[in-house]
Amino acid sequence: MNIKNAKQRQLEEYRVNNLGKPLTTNQSLKVSGDEQSLKAGVRGPTLLEDFHLREKITHFDHERIPERVVHARGYAAHGEFVLHKCMKEFTTAKFLQGVGNTTPLFTRFSNVVGSKGSLDTARDVRGFAVKFYTEEGNYDLVGNNMPVFFIQDAVKFPDLIHAAKPEPQNEIPQAATAHDTFWDFVANNQESAHMIMWLMSDRAIPVNLRKMEGFGVHTFRLVNAEGKAHFVKFHWKPKLGMHSLVWDEAQIIGGKDPDFQRRDLWDTINAGSYPEYDLGVQLIREEDEFMFDFDILDATKLWPEEIVPVQLIGTMTLNRNVDNVFAETEQVAFHPGNVVPGIDFTNDPLLQGRLFSYLDTQLLRLGGPNFAEIPINRPVCPFHNNQRDGFSRQRIDVGQVSYHKNSLADNTPSPTPVEKGGYGHYQEKVDGHVIRANSPTFEDHFSQARLFWNSMAPYEKQHIIDAFSFEVGKVKSQSVRQQVVDMFCNVDSGLSAAIATAVGVKRPECTPTDMTASSPALSMKNTVFVPATLKVAILIGEGFDSTVIGSAARSLRNAGVTIDIVSGTLGTVKGTGGKTAIANQTFLTTSPVLYDSILVGGGSSSNPAEFDSNMQNYIEQPWKHFKPIAFTKNGSRYIPKTSVHEGPGIIVEKNEADFNQAYITALAKQRFWERNIF
Repeated sequence: MNIKNAKQRQLEEYRVNNLGKPLTTNQSLKVSGDEQSLKAGVRGPTLLEDFHLREKITHFDHERIPERVVHARGYAAHGEFVLHKCMKEFTTAKFLQGVGNTTPLFTRFSNVVGSKGSLDTARDVRGFAVKFYTEEGNYDLVGNNMPVFFIQDAVKFPDLIHAAKPEPQNEIPQAATAHDTFWDFVANNQESAHMIMWLMSDRAIPVNLRKMEGFGVHTFRLVNAEGKAHFVKFHWKPKLGMHSLVWDEAQIIGGKDPDFQRRDLWDTINAGSYPEYDLGVQLIREEDEFMFDFDILDATKLWPEEIVPVQLIGTMTLNRNVDNVFAETEQVAFHPGNVVPGIDFTNDPLLQGRLFSYLDTQLLRLGGPNFAEIPINRPVCPFHNNQRDGFSRQRIDVGQVSYHKNSLADNTPSPTPVEKGGYGHYQEKVDGHVIRANSPTFEDHFSQARLFWNSMAPYEKQHIIDAFSFEVGKVKSQSVRQQVVDMFCNVDSGLSAAIATAVGVKRPECTPTDMTASSPALSMKNTVFVPATLKVAILIGEGFDSTVIGSAARSLRNAGVTIDIVSGTLGTVKGTGGKTAIANQTFLTTSPVLYDSILVGGGSSSNPAEFDSNMQNYIEQPWKHFKPIAFTKNGSRYIPKTSVHEGPGIIVEKNEADFNQAYITALAKQRFWERNIF
């Protein structure tokens, strides 16, 4: 796909359709005036017969559609998927056959709980939904950045969301679960234990959308041409690794730039640093369904990668930003029921409910049954059926036949046999009593929560304790706080004791689950560490060392790092040797919390006291957030004026070459958790 040519064609089409053309109504009537309404005299009342006014205002009044109940805060991009491993052995899905096969796609990331106008950096689950435009129709892989979920059955989903959303009596708090109703739900629905461990971990505050994993969550089926099925879970693995914010940093960024993550995605794609994610699958043979100590259909359980390895089969690249957020990001309609031949469902009760819920939601949000005709939802292959009419119908159907079977149109369109490419549902044998109950294999709620805890690095465990202490500490009901602490004693007694002390309730006495295993794949300490696409602020003033700064800037850019020059004012800053730099940010227009690191170049200004104060503030925040900080010889004079002391992640210039390399190495590590910041 030639992205540049596609963009050029769109711009040319816009010019042809709009530039130099007369203003008209939606009925193509040329408008003689667009700045005054039709009135009875220049000071008289506006007339109802002003059809142009009514059309214009009516359209404006209806420009906003109901926002999503969940996943309202979202951002998206176009891209493509390239297959690296042929999956013909496991599935008839054509886009998963033929190494090098390329499929266009659209990916939407989102926050679950907050409204459309909330902040990006809230502690929350992130949606990770991908629409593949395949030659057999659209396939939607609709998941999250966590592999498990709060509940086991879809009938409880409204209760979960009602509890997590702002409390109804005061509509507080927005985009946060740190309140009574959510934790009351958790304590009284203990199947949520595993998911809560993920939510309290660093996974819930990703540094950006490019550095988080994605999961299909549910167990699906792949079915091959012989009708043989394998259970499958889908994974997205970011090429840049998994990296997160610290909680204090996330809260500050939310105030400084609530659009932090969407801005990052937009800027990165615009710069040509296209985000990439490898698609992986975990496969289990049907005959092995019951060989594990967990139920593979339970959405609150994962398949440990050490037991069921992830096989990487292809790569998604996001290479084009949206042209219109409303038309694309807001109107895109995902649905886990959008599948292609060779991909099928299982009896996961949470998945079964989603197969109804998503379609039902689109009917309300997008004004009726014709949402598939909206361009962002339209398949790239033609579609034919006997459906007619309905709100927002775009296609003009011709002919007298709108039913099946028929003779007037030679019985077309007609079904396609499975053996010729028609979709065939997997013929699973179903036998049982009609009953409202879970399988007994769904009853273990704490073993995998303990597995997650066992897998964390010491600093990750401390972050989980801190997150619990913050969230549960916001709960006003002492009874609910005590119930939560008692519940998580089943996971780890040390964890629950630490939470109890922090939130002022009794330490529980219990025997935690006896799970002793760990899964290294669950710890973010085992991810990829590279400097590419990180963002550095270089702090300079008049008289900065232009040789050192120029050399460092070149080294950083060569490593794929983005640079901002920050000074007291915008524009030219004079350095040594008659050289200059252009400051594109000031201490006021940006913030140290918006960068992965800072390089302190030193210098001065006409107001040295203010300049020094700003420099000190810019140094203190990344120090507190465990980020690398580099100092030139000139810049190192600020170290004694701050809390910083030399140690992990603090790079001080001694000679140019070693300085640049040491700084880039430190940047790649990104956080220095061993740092003593006190």
